[in-house]
Amino acid sequence: MDSLNPFLAKHKEKSDFNQYWYSKATINFMASECEQFGQKIAFLSTPSIYFSLKNKEIKAASRVFDFDTKFNKDPGFVFYDFNKPEDIPADLHNYFDMVVIDPPFITREVWEKYATAAKLILIKEGGKILLSTIDENEGFIDELLGAKRRAFRPSIPNLVYQYSLYSNYESEGLLAKNPEIPDFD
Repeated sequence: MDSLNPFLAKHKEKSDFNQYWYSKATINFMASECEQFGQKIAFLSTPSIYFSLKNKEIKAASRVFDFDTKFNKDPGFVFYDFNKPEDIPADLHNYFDMVVIDPPFITREVWEKYATAAKLILIKEGGKILLSTIDENEGFIDELLGAKRRAFRPSIPNLVYQYSLYSNYESEGLLAKNPEIPDFD
């Protein structure tokens, strides 16, 4: 079943890293969303999306920021410890036109560190943010990153609670409901 997505077939989730992968359909949707709205994209703790990009030029200009060094053979890998956003290489500051974020932990303290990283690496004007977290974080996500909750909810099969997608930009795709997720409203 996972053979349709090479990333899912090759990489198992690591619970000690709090890694839970999106479903194949959610990965495909998010990769397509990224390719529609970004040219140079930073994937913070979202390797499944980075490795599922189909556009070779966009992938070559993008980077996957992750703590898990199993991805370090890829030329786009940047070692990333979310506790040290200031360690992001200076040549990547103000470089990306889009950032995609899915931290391993959902506390405000962790999100503050991811927000610091996002602001450091995004271009100053017009940088787009796409992220996933729980609905309870909606208030401070808007405060920290100016991102609003969208209708599309990602499917994360092995996670016990439901996430939502948030963005600081408008998108037709994000207005649609994910058919994999039952209605909560």
